[in-house]
Amino acid sequence: MTMTQQQTTKKKTTSKALPELPANPFTFEVLELASKQRTTAKKIEVLQKYAHDSIKAVLIWNFDDSVISVLPQGDVPYNNYGDDANTSGSLSDKIKDAVDSIDRTGSNSMGATDDDRGRIRSSIMKEWPKFYNFIKGGNDAMTSLKRESMFINILEMLHPKDAEILVMVKDKNLQSKYRITQAIVAEAYPDIQWGGRA
Repeated sequence: MTMTQQQTTKKKTTSKALPELPANPFTFEVLELASKQRTTAKKIEVLQKYAHDSIKAVLIWNFDDSVISVLPQGDVPYNNYGDDANTSGSLSDKIKDAVDSIDRTGSNSMGATDDDRGRIRSSIMKEWPKFYNFIKGGNDAMTSLKRESMFINILEMLHPKDAEILVMVKDKNLQSKYRITQAIVAEAYPDIQWGGRA
């Protein structure tokens, strides 16, 4: 092969395979993987590969302007009086501290029964059918106190990174951490009908 043939030979580019997530991944695992992708096409590929109604629900809640959260904006207070008496800050602060600790250690593993009450951790995938209670028009008969207590109980049961997602989503602030836009979501999930939900 001559030098000119070597220079004109096109370099074959192969698309790098996506890392494999565990079966039934946490929502944060899917969103982190999608967010890390450099191209829109790869972000869409991740969202499609790990598509689940719970992920779609979270993304709709965050990006659809017609979905109106009936939870208070901002930090989430503690639900348990004993926690309030023994800990300064809010539940949002506790979640942030747990996420920071996870990020520092580089491990998402929290163990099967690692909350302070010995309960098995839940996931957004399991809890998402309850999310209608937190949206205008979903369960308007529920009292604010009961709704906020339910939300706090769900947050306390979730992996801290999934809890962090719900806190961001209720304030439509998911894009502050994850590099995912409504346009990417709409392309990944063309079955989503935007608007007209409230």
